[in-house]
Amino acid sequence: MRELGGASARRTPGPYRPRPERWSGVDGRCDDGRVSRRTALRGLTGGALLIGGLSAGLSGCTPPPAEGGGGEPGAPPGRGPDTPTANELSFHGPNGSLQGVWATPVRGVKRASGRPGGAVLVVHDDQGLTDHFVDLVGRFAGAGYGALCVDLRRGRDLATAPVDVLLADLRAGLDELRVRFPGRKLGAVGFGFGGGLVWSLLSAGEPRLAAAVPFYGEAPEEPDFTRCRAAVLAIYGQYDEPVNSTQDKADYKLFKANRERAAIVYPGTRHAFFDDTGPGYDAGAAAAAWRDTGGWLDRHL
Repeated sequence: MRELGGASARRTPGPYRPRPERWSGVDGRCDDGRVSRRTALRGLTGGALLIGGLSAGLSGCTPPPAEGGGGEPGAPPGRGPDTPTANELSFHGPNGSLQGVWATPVRGVKRASGRPGGAVLVVHDDQGLTDHFVDLVGRFAGAGYGALCVDLRRGRDLATAPVDVLLADLRAGLDELRVRFPGRKLGAVGFGFGGGLVWSLLSAGEPRLAAAVPFYGEAPEEPDFTRCRAAVLAIYGQYDEPVNSTQDKADYKLFKANRERAAIVYPGTRHAFFDDTGPGYDAGAAAAAWRDTGGWLDRHL
């Protein structure tokens, strides 16, 4: 399969045309006939972009309750009896020692690309390095990726921490990934507050990222993606303002920068639908998002 993210595949973009809103069908729920999940995944594999405005034309779906989401209960996606346990670590940062967790990829995982898995920087939400994110690092390792999550909340208030300081810590996390998993391509997956930081890393021109997946994160007001190299899959809940109000500009700026990009909206979901420890968890949408994220990382890392 031809890689779309390489320099040889780039082309000057034509006029930008917002596309009709499309989203992943999850268990047949509320996709309004726009696109089935199988079509959505085929579109990702073939380079089609599942993008467009998120605010219009969604009235056909009934919002989920404020507490809780749909889907069947059970183990979160990617967790199994052989899922590795993440280990604590301490490493050098720009302003002293940093803490976090990391996990070594499971050997022998078969990936569609046939290549060894890359290494993933997991960026937690505004609650910090909770058990959910410790577990998620292990799940990425179980899928064949080296994984690391920096504890950005330790010793600081994230609400008032300067973005530049947080980005410097994340860059140190990328440095540590390179030390622990030399020769592997790097990706970043962030959630909520962490999804916004992934957007900010891209806007700051972080050149080492080959792939990025911001989950329901607000992009900067005036992003500049001309210096980044990552292929970007943006993931959104259907009912998630003000996050969704930033999607159109982020998509346009990625288009202008000629970056490979895609976005998927998961119907009937709210913010943090992937967090199996939170009240907005949606098991069906989380499983679909896990598969979609894995497909994107498998393609680009």
